[in-house]
Amino acid sequence: MPNDQLRLLKSVYPAFSQFCETTLHRQPNAMLEVLRNLWLPLGMQLASRRQELGRPFIQGILGGQGTGKTTMCAVLTLILKELGYHTLSLSLDDLYKTYSDRLKLTQQDPRLIWRGPPGTHDIDLGLTVLDRIRQLQNPVAVPRFDKSACGGAGDRITPEIVEGVDIVLFEGWFVGVQPINPAAFDTAPPPIITDEDKAFARDMNRRLSDYLPLWQRLDSLIVLYPKDYRCSLEWRLQAEQQMIAAGKSGMSEKEIEQFVYYFWRSLHPELFIKPLVTMPTLVDLVIEINTDHSFGAVYQPKDVS
Repeated sequence: MPNDQLRLLKSVYPAFSQFCETTLHRQPNAMLEVLRNLWLPLGMQLASRRQELGRPFIQGILGGQGTGKTTMCAVLTLILKELGYHTLSLSLDDLYKTYSDRLKLTQQDPRLIWRGPPGTHDIDLGLTVLDRIRQLQNPVAVPRFDKSACGGAGDRITPEIVEGVDIVLFEGWFVGVQPINPAAFDTAPPPIITDEDKAFARDMNRRLSDYLPLWQRLDSLIVLYPKDYRCSLEWRLQAEQQMIAAGKSGMSEKEIEQFVYYFWRSLHPELFIKPLVTMPTLVDLVIEINTDHSFGAVYQPKDVS
């Protein structure tokens, strides 16, 4: 390990250790290898890119349920703080339309029964936030979203006021995802089965075009890529079971299946995420996620066309 990386490891370890124990409920030594081999080099690279750019650096992070987006953002923030950089974590979820606006949206399109798919976010709000940060304007009101508000439907809460942001970690389940050829839905994988399913998928694909200006603000894109996209269903089931075991309310297995299938019908991972990992023009780094949530191969995508 290079000396500068070793020094950084020693300085960040106390905060990292506390994060592992209090947030992840894991022994820090069990996470030491991924800290040393993945997160530290990545954090140093982000700091270097920020320095070269001369303005705030916007790092996109694409990953579905259970891929570790939140954990990675938290650890990178710890590392970048040690390097002297102010990091802002922004989720695509923070850009959801208000509860009242989403009620109107559901009245216009009853198929949008849950928040999440293209069309349920305030894109202009996201553009405003990222542009203000990129242009070094201060302060910036960063939107925040409480998923438990309005009986679990979720709503916006008081914005967070920030200044002097150096690096934005902008994460979400379809951050950076591109529209595809509508013909792909003619032979789409399950659960896109019926004509109604295919019509919904095509409409979501069209709405995805509205997000392209937002993706154009990204300076880089990392994909957290499960080896098998179907793991997200199993991971969601595990998360709900843990919530119920802790005395919190959670969804039944049938409800979880309906919820996950809803997202797969709107933007199926096999159709939208899989092609991205072969596009070096769009993606800078791919981090494979194993079935047990651990990290697998880490590589830069290569065009296989």
